[in-house]
Amino acid sequence: MASIEAALAEIKRGVDELIPEEELIAKLKEGRPLRIKLGADPTAPDIHLGHTVIFNKLRTFQELGHDVTFLIGDFTGMVGDPTGKNTTRPPLTREDVLRNAETYKEQVFKILDPAKTKIEFNSNWLSELGAEGMIRLAANQTVARMLERDDFKKRYSRGQPIAIHEFMYPLLQGYDSVAMETDVELGGTDQKFNLLMGRELQKANGQKPQVVLMMPLLVGLDGEKKMSKSANNYIGISEAPSEMFGKIMSISDDLMWSYYELLSFRPLEEIAQFKQEIANGKNPRDIKILLAKEIIARYHTDADADAAEQEFINRFQKGAVPDEMPEFSFDSGVPVSNLLKEAGLCSSTSDAMRMVKQGAAKLDGEKITDAKLTPEAGTYVFQVGKRKFARITIK
Repeated sequence: MASIEAALAEIKRGVDELIPEEELIAKLKEGRPLRIKLGADPTAPDIHLGHTVIFNKLRTFQELGHDVTFLIGDFTGMVGDPTGKNTTRPPLTREDVLRNAETYKEQVFKILDPAKTKIEFNSNWLSELGAEGMIRLAANQTVARMLERDDFKKRYSRGQPIAIHEFMYPLLQGYDSVAMETDVELGGTDQKFNLLMGRELQKANGQKPQVVLMMPLLVGLDGEKKMSKSANNYIGISEAPSEMFGKIMSISDDLMWSYYELLSFRPLEEIAQFKQEIANGKNPRDIKILLAKEIIARYHTDADADAAEQEFINRFQKGAVPDEMPEFSFDSGVPVSNLLKEAGLCSSTSDAMRMVKQGAAKLDGEKITDAKLTPEAGTYVFQVGKRKFARITIK
């Protein structure tokens, strides 16, 4: 096992908050493998790079020799985590939860070592609580304490409904830590209330409280909002290598360093060297290519990463058009703005008009200057920006 100083440095890499650090140091000094937990409700089947930030940290603990458990919230998933929600979240069916859980396991093992990872389902103990157990659990907290949660407080002040079962969610997540006697629980910054609840319930049950480690939320491709599917600014780990490569290359040079810190497995000294090379005149694009290839190789293969790089060079540095792209067919008389929207190249007709105005839309390699243009019958390649293509046939 690494020295405490070296281990702590690896553990703290990219961390937003560690509560409390001195307790973690004390636990590390015990010289035993710590019980590390990361819980996730399988509310959606696909994982994007934003999700992997926390799995990368779990991998760090794994490499340091600690006991890692990935807890699938099959019980809590049916309750629905109210974190960050301004409305009551619809509970999932057990079938949805189990189907998504299988997909989760398949994807997280692209990061974690299957041989060193324990998979648990919290229905194993939460289903056993029964009505009496639930009442005893609820007696640990007051309504006033629950309303300290920012999202609950906002909903209450606005007169928006809060269902009783939503108050139970933090208690159920906290009870997971009691059942597992967790030493360290990982989560995103948006999970702080729930994570601290685990500490409180452990104290109430005579256990040493867990240390809470929170990772920042990864900013998406837009450089503003957290990465999410709803914001359409995400990179899915199951996406095609060429798509992943293009998306990573599209992030800003400044945002690249956050991605390196949170997503790369390279030593911090090497990343510092990259920064120095750019300061000395190296093109940031070359450093970004290394990041893209590292991430793609992790979720696909080294060969896929090399091929994606070559395709990127051919398409964007040499102006080549990809061989494969979505194909559509429309009747004549449809304006370009509508064609771009219907082909998924733009989010709306107003977005299409804006792209045309900015000179970012092309038809067979030529810039489109009139968003009201109605192409004649034929087959054309439409392009928006550097990465979006569609082959459209006009009848």
